[in-house]
Amino acid sequence: MKYSFLPLFAAALIFTAGCQSKSQSNGTDKNTKDTLTTTTDGTNTPAAEEGQVATGDISKMKVADAKTILARKQVPILCYHQIRDWRAKDSKGAKDYIIPIATFKDHMKMLADSGYHTILPDQLYDYLNNGTKLPSKPIMLTFDDTDLDQFTIAAPEMKKYGFKGVFFVMTVSLGRPNYMSRDQVKALSDMGHVIGSHTWDHHNVKKYQGQDWVTQIEKPTKTLEEITGKNIHHFAYPFGLWNPEAIPELKKRGMKSAFILATKRDENDPLFTIRRIIASGYWSSKTLSNSIKNSF
Repeated sequence: MKYSFLPLFAAALIFTAGCQSKSQSNGTDKNTKDTLTTTTDGTNTPAAEEGQVATGDISKMKVADAKTILARKQVPILCYHQIRDWRAKDSKGAKDYIIPIATFKDHMKMLADSGYHTILPDQLYDYLNNGTKLPSKPIMLTFDDTDLDQFTIAAPEMKKYGFKGVFFVMTVSLGRPNYMSRDQVKALSDMGHVIGSHTWDHHNVKKYQGQDWVTQIEKPTKTLEEITGKNIHHFAYPFGLWNPEAIPELKKRGMKSAFILATKRDENDPLFTIRRIIASGYWSSKTLSNSIKNSF
């Protein structure tokens, strides 16, 4: 199926997509439901610019063997979606994907008070591939689906603590109500956050055939590169779903890493099955802290 020819009514359904059950988590009313580096001494220093490797096929790039990568300790990675207060019509399941504003602020404060230091995808890649040292208590904050509140609420709150994150953008949503505009995505990039690809319209990667790779990966990646003026090398699978056939397609299109959710990493290509956990709207800062410790 070639999604570029979706009729308007189907395109509207796109905005109900999300990491696992977006058929319940987004919409115009968003009703239910990816620079400074802090060093080990707590100071902030300029980080290496993200996304400066040449675009194109990186399948021949030298990487460490899978056994070496899998042997390295996993870095905790959190996945956020909507950041807003719950509404009466939000379903119980949707609230896993909707973080009340006060809860999100508590999460960020807990991370800062606990001594966590945010890292970005190229730092993670260099650590997994080359063993490059990371700051003490590293953590990665990722945000899926281009929700506007990630720009208006999450980014300012993160700034208070010197945190940087990764925003995985589905390009069909750009400029739509309750989603970020191109200028806002550019602003996030200029602030030192990293912009990653999250496809054009959140279709399941496991179903791609032929031209779908152009529609869902190549064109959105080019769009994001035009917006940010930077190369895009990191990808998040819609719904966290992937298959082995997707990995060479992503490599051919310049991706250095890809992010799933909490399922097991691939034993052959762990850089393309990097684990994340969804930060649930039900989680207090204490629950989040325990989940970080127990999940990675």
